[in-house]
Amino acid sequence: MSNSFTHLSISSGYSFKYGSAHPEQLIERAAQFNMTSLALTDQNNLAGAIRFAQSCESFGIKPILGITLSFIQKSSKITLLAKSGCLSALYRLVSGINTNTSDGVLTIELLERFNQYSKNLIALLGPQSSLNKNLTNRKEAAALSNYQLTKQHFDTVAIECVSHLERSGNLRSTTAAGRSLAFAIKHQIPSVITNQVRMLEKSDGPVIDVLDANRKLSFIGSATVERSNGEAYLKDSASMGYLADQIARAAGESSSRTLLQTTKSIAQSCELSPQGEIGLGGIHLPEPSLFGASNQEQLLTQLTQKAESKISYYYQSNQYQQVQDRLAQEITTIGQLGFTSYFLTVAQITDAARSAGIRVAARGSAAGSLTCHLLGISEVEPISNQLIMERFCSVERNELPDIDIDVESDRRYEIYDLILKKYGASDWQNPNNSTRAATVAMVERYRARHAIRDVGSALGADPSQIDLLAKSMPHISARNIGDAIKQLPELKRLDLSSPKIKAVINLAMRLDKLPRHLSTHPCAIVLSDATLQNFAPIAINQSNYPMLTFDKDDVEAI
Repeated sequence: MSNSFTHLSISSGYSFKYGSAHPEQLIERAAQFNMTSLALTDQNNLAGAIRFAQSCESFGIKPILGITLSFIQKSSKITLLAKSGCLSALYRLVSGINTNTSDGVLTIELLERFNQYSKNLIALLGPQSSLNKNLTNRKEAAALSNYQLTKQHFDTVAIECVSHLERSGNLRSTTAAGRSLAFAIKHQIPSVITNQVRMLEKSDGPVIDVLDANRKLSFIGSATVERSNGEAYLKDSASMGYLADQIARAAGESSSRTLLQTTKSIAQSCELSPQGEIGLGGIHLPEPSLFGASNQEQLLTQLTQKAESKISYYYQSNQYQQVQDRLAQEITTIGQLGFTSYFLTVAQITDAARSAGIRVAARGSAAGSLTCHLLGISEVEPISNQLIMERFCSVERNELPDIDIDVESDRRYEIYDLILKKYGASDWQNPNNSTRAATVAMVERYRARHAIRDVGSALGADPSQIDLLAKSMPHISARNIGDAIKQLPELKRLDLSSPKIKAVINLAMRLDKLPRHLSTHPCAIVLSDATLQNFAPIAINQSNYPMLTFDKDDVEAI
């Protein structure tokens, strides 16, 4: 365990057409290697962070979260890691980049503006950085200038040494990595070794080629394929130790001990708590102050009074005692669970919607709650219908209950505006502002039809054949393409004998469930307290609404 290596640069499938592995697969493999921690540093987003953290928790591995971004110019890259206790700084800096740029490039201007966040982050300058390009061109003074400019804005800046055993002259050759290490040693700059992982297995190279070509909207060829071999996979600790030795020798060093120790030290300084800092299992509800209350007791009193005021409206006088007893039980449960503001918030929203003439209706187990009925959330009367609260909300379950609200679909944007006006920040471009509301992302994943079309396009297959095959395919998972071809008569009749079509089918199956695109969930808004941006980064969606870059399941998890 003491010699366990930590990978500090990994792009999963959430890098969207760049990485080929699911976060869960990476964590499972790291556990097989007895690794104690692992980083996820996807390209341009943090959409996989919660799935990654959940898997880390399951396997007892400490998560490290970061992001790889374009820095100053589109072609130059930097990897940022959140230090322990500073994940919110990473989230808020990324929110600032997302909401203030159209191309996602981290500029010096943005760093100066959001320096209170960047100062809590660690930056890695690797093969695709301007620093390394200057070293390759023998411009050491310019490389040092790159480092000094970057160092002003981060807690630590380290040189990232990467060898994919490419031939000398390539970005990820051992020679280039050795040059980077020698430069770091000469100028007393920290250096780490990473493998810039994009794959789970060495054999996943062809999948990476398809993703590269598709991302660049081109055929697979020398101009689109970024790898020269299959070395960008998750290697075990011994393999990384071997690479560290080679890089150290290339730098003229007798030992890789310092390189490995610095890597380990930086990894330890970035380990996060899945429940504490990342927030798994947390519940964050709007604060009492939003309802004119100072504490939870006053809030519960307000909820009780609001519900009790409607008893005479809904019930006959001979039912009052039964209703009051039932309401008292429900209010006690809600208070014990700390969900008071949840009920009041939903009631505020449904009241406001009805005031605007928008039809709303609760459905599902919330209909079993007398509280929901008296607050006007649900029109179903639970007592006469013999519905129980416990199916919806109970102390034994201790989970935030679902109050599903249906609204008129063509007026849902009015609901968005209504909620964001009340609970959101007025200035989305400033991550310093507290906001409690945003829309939620949705991850589109590869299924059979999209996988066939994207692989066919990358391989340059006959478009008419690919179109026919994709249209003939049922709406199934990509991994089931082969079975469908064997079993369905309409697919058996197609001529799929050419080597290129066979390759399309085989590669399409390997894309199964990989994230393909990030979009906005058509009907979901998250409401939280003012700490929302400490637990999730925000972007601006195509409808110009703020959007968490986590999907609905991730949002529920935190």
